[in-house]
Amino acid sequence: MIRPTTVVEAPRLAKLLGANVVIVSETFQTTGSFKFRAAQNLASRVPQTLLITASSGNFGQALACACSMLKKSSIIVMPTTAAKVKVDAVREFGGQVELVDVRVKSRAERVHEIANQHPEAYVASAYDDPLVIEGNASLGRELAALDYNFDDVVVPIGGGGLSAGIIQGMCKSGKRMAVVGAEPLLANDAARSLRAGKIVRNEVEPLTIADGARVVSLGQHNWPILKGGLAGIVEVPEENIIQGVRLLFDLANLKVEPTGALSIGALLTEPERFRGRAVCCVVSGGNVDPAVYAKILAAPSFREDHRYELSRGEDRV
Repeated sequence: MIRPTTVVEAPRLAKLLGANVVIVSETFQTTGSFKFRAAQNLASRVPQTLLITASSGNFGQALACACSMLKKSSIIVMPTTAAKVKVDAVREFGGQVELVDVRVKSRAERVHEIANQHPEAYVASAYDDPLVIEGNASLGRELAALDYNFDDVVVPIGGGGLSAGIIQGMCKSGKRMAVVGAEPLLANDAARSLRAGKIVRNEVEPLTIADGARVVSLGQHNWPILKGGLAGIVEVPEENIIQGVRLLFDLANLKVEPTGALSIGALLTEPERFRGRAVCCVVSGGNVDPAVYAKILAAPSFREDHRYELSRGEDRV
């Protein structure tokens, strides 16, 4: 069941950021992130009873949960660097987990191998599928229905499924607001694509702490929507992603995963862009490994040499 999004007014955070910030949080959505919107829509619309996907965690557990509700089966290909809490959740929801070392073989390659073994299955993309975009558009419609006049909606961007869905949902609701993507600087293929006017791919999956943005490229179905609908993309350094997680905990009482904190990180990165404006910050999810979350909150300051420790520390929990 899709839960309405949670709206949080955090005046202390707004004051610190210098903007009229309202948080729209999907941390209380079924399975803890916006991904359930897409997964539920997709799983209920396709006739196949076995669904296969690649995921760093959130879409995988959302699809496993949706399939379980619909008496369907799922196989989820996940990287060995995936957060243990997300791997465990996929299994608890009834999904079969296939772990792959992306330094040796990409998740897409492993999905292709499994799909060849199960030709009857539906291969679902976590972001590059019209049914995924359609599911995420429900959040765009909810934002359009809120009693706020936002100047900007800042949304995390990885593969582009959420941002494309929000743009589509708001457009169909007839409400126009500037949608700004928030992307890790280490995984800035969307920003480079927007500048180039065509999809630009990363050579490998980027090792950003924002694991939901560890994608090779934007989706083909998302690109036309994003190319015409995004007002821009802010490229967020790792230290601002981490600071965003801390601020949401300290000043908004929200437990948020690093990918979900990208929107706050965007305001930290380009404060003048948003100063004095009415800004909706979309927090996309809260599924973070406890050990990684504890490190983020406990470290006195972010140091560059912590980047890989934080990203890979999820494996050791």
